[in-house]
Amino acid sequence: MSLNTLALEATGISKTFGSVKANDQVNLEVKKGRIHALLGENGAGKSTLVNILFGLYKADSGIVKVDGEPVDLGRPKDAIDRGIGMVHQHFQLVPVLTVAENIVLGNEPSNKANVIDIENAKEKVRELAEKYQLDVDTEAIVEDLPVGTQQRVEILRSLYREADILILDEPTAVLTPQETDHLLQVLKKLASQGVAIIFITHKLREVLEVADEVTVMRNGQVVGSTTPAETDESGLAEMMVGRSVVLRVSKETASPDATILEVINLCVQDDRELMAVNDLSLKVRSGEIFGIAGVEGNGQRELVETITGLRTADTGEILIGGTSITEFSPRQISELGVAHIPEDREKHGLIGAHSVADNLILNRYYESPFSNRGIRQQKAIAHYAKEMVEKFDIRTPSIETPSSSLSGGNKQKAIAAREFSHNAQLLVASQPTRGIDVGSIEFVHQQLINQRDQGLAVLLVSAELDEILSLSDRIGVIYRGQLIVTANATDLDRNRIGRIMTTGSDSN
Repeated sequence: MSLNTLALEATGISKTFGSVKANDQVNLEVKKGRIHALLGENGAGKSTLVNILFGLYKADSGIVKVDGEPVDLGRPKDAIDRGIGMVHQHFQLVPVLTVAENIVLGNEPSNKANVIDIENAKEKVRELAEKYQLDVDTEAIVEDLPVGTQQRVEILRSLYREADILILDEPTAVLTPQETDHLLQVLKKLASQGVAIIFITHKLREVLEVADEVTVMRNGQVVGSTTPAETDESGLAEMMVGRSVVLRVSKETASPDATILEVINLCVQDDRELMAVNDLSLKVRSGEIFGIAGVEGNGQRELVETITGLRTADTGEILIGGTSITEFSPRQISELGVAHIPEDREKHGLIGAHSVADNLILNRYYESPFSNRGIRQQKAIAHYAKEMVEKFDIRTPSIETPSSSLSGGNKQKAIAAREFSHNAQLLVASQPTRGIDVGSIEFVHQQLINQRDQGLAVLLVSAELDEILSLSDRIGVIYRGQLIVTANATDLDRNRIGRIMTTGSDSN
């Protein structure tokens, strides 16, 4: 097999949704046995393109060829029949079925009596898992598996259907550093066996590590192609955004002052009444960023919700500026000077149907100058909103636009504008850059450092280890609701944090 044999070729692909040109004359060539990274900011058109290649969308114009033959991909089955497999960002697995059942679902092997032959299926899955070093237990129930293993199941499902072109959409978004490294090794192994891989990500480090070729998209168009040998992180970021981007925030050493947040022996249950936060204690001081690193689902969400008044503690105490907030409502906590960037911006950050202007004053709409004896002061609200839109570079047609129509990055900027302008003493930032692009990440990071330098205490919770490492002054690693290690950021490295996150142990 020549390494220059084209597995898939897309020419002149265009797709419009309403007035938005999601793909505009896009060309893409993917070779057999190569990993082709598709890079771009949110809204650049990457997902639209791969959804067309997998038959989920129909292109308005353009040609797709597989192995040199033009193909009509009207639905996913057409793509699967042509050997195209896709691992979606949000897994498409049935939680209550076993690994083997999920892998053969829709393509079940049957015996002569036309009965599903699950033993034969398990054997086939085991052979595939061995061939590609994808370690899974075929008998395990999918909902009991960690996210990294679920992803292997998704990949095996495509391979079981004999995919020789594999599309992965943001596959590392929810993985730990160790799971990510393992996945990248798996991709290299698949490529060495001749599989063509399209790898969508916005994590530049991963692209440089595994890609053979890189195509960068911006505003629905391909703006360039390169290889890792010819570029670096800054070069890729500049291609993506169209200007140079600061990837690591430069910051002075913190000079922390008084303790603002003190959590003492906190125990909190999750929605299933299981102990999510287990006897946890921490302190965050004014003028420092305390980062919490951990695999999602280890109590971070419950901790943040309890500090911000959205959940009730079982036992333990939380003090903000020396005041116990155990019995406080979310509004009382906000009025104590607690700003909150929630992890789910759609659900807890914004009211989609309300205007950008209204969302910018959600936590202060009843205060002067926005309200006078219960009557809204439209001029003051509009004046403030225009100021914030300009200061935080929120791209919106007008301040009256419903916030639901903003892009992810601009929604996040609107929340940041509201919370950073709160005259707070404590900022609780949960996944502040989730799902936003390089340019917006740079902006949010700079704002967090500015807030710290103005004396704010910042509690940063993030699944992005690079973010925790580059922003935090001190780091706590959480595992099953407990802080296993708390140390200065300078004393911790990626591998040590990753090990504690996955095993709960600090020993090699």
